[in-house]
Amino acid sequence: MGELLEKLKAYAESDYYPYHMPGHKRRLGGSVLSAVSGLDITEIDGFDNLHEPTDIIKKIQQKSADIYGAEESFYLINGSTAGIISAISTAVPEGGKILMARGCHRSAYHGAYLRGLQIRYLVAEIEPDFGCNLGMTSIQVEQALTEDEDIQAVFLVSPTYEGIVSDIGAIADVVHRKGIPLIVDEAHGAHFGFHPAWPKSSCSCGADIVIQSLHKTLPSPTQTAILHVNGKLVDRQRLKRFLNIYQSSSPSYLFMAAMEEALDLVALKADRLFGDFLRNWNIMLERLSECHCLHFLQKANMDIGKLVIADKSGHMTGRQLYESLLHTYHLQPEMAAGNYVLAMFTVGDTEEGYHRMTEALLAIDEAIYSQYGTDMDEVACGESKENESSKQLKGPKLPPHELSLKEAWEGEKEDVPLEEAKGRVAGEFINLYPPGIPILVPGECFTAELCDYIQDCVTKGFHVQGMRQDNTVTVLK
Repeated sequence: MGELLEKLKAYAESDYYPYHMPGHKRRLGGSVLSAVSGLDITEIDGFDNLHEPTDIIKKIQQKSADIYGAEESFYLINGSTAGIISAISTAVPEGGKILMARGCHRSAYHGAYLRGLQIRYLVAEIEPDFGCNLGMTSIQVEQALTEDEDIQAVFLVSPTYEGIVSDIGAIADVVHRKGIPLIVDEAHGAHFGFHPAWPKSSCSCGADIVIQSLHKTLPSPTQTAILHVNGKLVDRQRLKRFLNIYQSSSPSYLFMAAMEEALDLVALKADRLFGDFLRNWNIMLERLSECHCLHFLQKANMDIGKLVIADKSGHMTGRQLYESLLHTYHLQPEMAAGNYVLAMFTVGDTEEGYHRMTEALLAIDEAIYSQYGTDMDEVACGESKENESSKQLKGPKLPPHELSLKEAWEGEKEDVPLEEAKGRVAGEFINLYPPGIPILVPGECFTAELCDYIQDCVTKGFHVQGMRQDNTVTVLK
């Protein structure tokens, strides 16, 4: 049992009467709240304060830092979103310039907006068979930093949603030669560094700030995350100020206790938990190697646990694979993209989970092969025979940039039909979701190519955020 949870339990069993928040007074509530109300408190005597820790919270945060090999760690009870916005606000002064991966989470764009930053983009190469982003390289980062001396920080995502990891060590060396900080959104990599079969955490690869979502891959509640900081390029007091701004002033002790327990669990039982994970994963992949039509994303620099599945014959789209797994086999995947579906595995999965996914995919593969076996015999290994409905859409080049994100997002707007948007400046984000990478950022211009691409996405049934049902988009007046 974690130290904070033990203290909360002892307090719940004591005779102290709560003349303080929260309103359930540790006793009243429905079936959900009744299970935890005794442990749900506010900042009262003896329980420290997340925003100015001096006692138990300071102790458990330092324990977490030790687990990850970080100099200092901060619990995030508003998810990685609060950590990302705080990190960007800390690293780059208002109106400054940041080098940022185009495929960043929307919270990175929100951080840039709030600080009025100029953004220079890094655009990832595309994996040819699946259509997802590859990782960033040190060569790409070095070239951008050489071309633009005004960049004051670098922000990357590693691993990607699909599990592809960038060479953070090499990138950190390049960034640090410029004397600026490297921030890594490692939201999907909170489990890194606990077992040698998995990539190292960016904490041990030279990143200055690393943000991880504990809830994504570890046994911790939704909304729990952690931020690690290393080195001398980050002003720690400034970082604490922004964390206080962007996090709730009423932090959840339930979240913090759960985070401590989750990290204690995986740290103390890493060999067994990750050993079982690896064994089940390898058994599943070995059986799935029998598939004729389905293939699975496998890269040397890839996270174990991200099962990215596509039909290389092109007869099933990502959405169709998703629907089949969900409705026929009662398996809920993480998400579907154009021609692939993503299923996530963690230390929390059981042998049953691996078995059910394996049997479902083998059955789906057999059904495709039974119907299209003759066609499949003509498909060379690693190639894709795509039909129009499953064809992976290749996005256009970065659009022309007219205004800053802040100027455009705060400008006066109007809605126009997509076919009339050519030459207009976007007033809202246009995202293909998932994975949520912007097609257009406010301040960028609609081109004829972009308008055709967006319409093609809609016609093929993809979810385009920023497009209304009447086929209009928001532009600046």
